[in-house]
Amino acid sequence: MAVRALLRRMTLLDKAIVLILLVGGAASFFCLGGGAQGERVVVERGGRILFTAPLGEDRTVSLPGSLGETVLSVHDGRACIVSSPCPLKICMGMGEVSRAGELLACVPNELLVRIEGGQEERSHDLISH
Repeated sequence: MAVRALLRRMTLLDKAIVLILLVGGAASFFCLGGGAQGERVVVERGGRILFTAPLGEDRTVSLPGSLGETVLSVHDGRACIVSSPCPLKICMGMGEVSRAGELLACVPNELLVRIEGGQEERSHDLISH
């Protein structure tokens, strides 16, 4: 009912603008939606590489941070932080990463987890992502 009333009040130009926005939104979803599947996980602390492993090998590792041990799980081609001594646990809430260029960061524990490899490397950083 409300949609019909809205469509009756819209001009042809209004409908054209809505259609263009919908098509543009769908096109941007397909263009920006997915990067290449990553090949390896790299963990850094203070600019030094602590750990690197292929994403294809399932494993769970404990990594030393400034606050204590952070547990990283690599399974089914994805990596996630499953345990951390940081107070807010935001790094655990960041979920899983698997595509080249994706990052997980535990700022209080000074750990950065990034995914590398794949067919295309993204050239932008976290802020522009």
